[in-house]
Amino acid sequence: MEVIKWQKETFSALRRQGIDLVCHVPDAGHAKVIEMCEADNEVDCITCTSEEEGIHMLSGAWLGGRRGAMLLQSSGVGNIINALAMPNTCRIPILIIVTMRGEYGEFNPWQVPMGQGTPACLEAMGMRLYRAEEPTQVAPAVENMARLAFDSQQLCAILLSQKLLGAKDFRELAK
Repeated sequence: MEVIKWQKETFSALRRQGIDLVCHVPDAGHAKVIEMCEADNEVDCITCTSEEEGIHMLSGAWLGGRRGAMLLQSSGVGNIINALAMPNTCRIPILIIVTMRGEYGEFNPWQVPMGQGTPACLEAMGMRLYRAEEPTQVAPAVENMARLAFDSQQLCAILLSQKLLGAKDFRELAK
């Protein structure tokens, strides 16, 4: 799969905002941005064993003077809820980019509940949300939500809709 414009622009927006640490749990929706982070010698790209591990890394990085972002899938949002209590209480900025599942054209019924619950779960923890539905919305959202997070010490998330990413269809692979 070729890197497309919005993915390049997303990576560039992260770098313009001084983000030099990217934590992630492997995800096909973030794969190209992760590859760009791994290829940049000025970015520490950390593969986490769990999503909450990434939240703790970002918190520690901020306390050490760095800016970071977490890339995860909506199915992993439930794993970070308890971990968000510390940065929320201590006003540690957190920026996450969430690829949504359980929406437009979803084939896997197990993805639907967390996909539906993701916005409310994040908002309940004090996170500011922006939902990107179109490719042209992604990089500006990353840029502006990063500013909000780091300048105002807020928890911020960009939700990348499944319509934007394209629904997976494993029926084609089974043939």
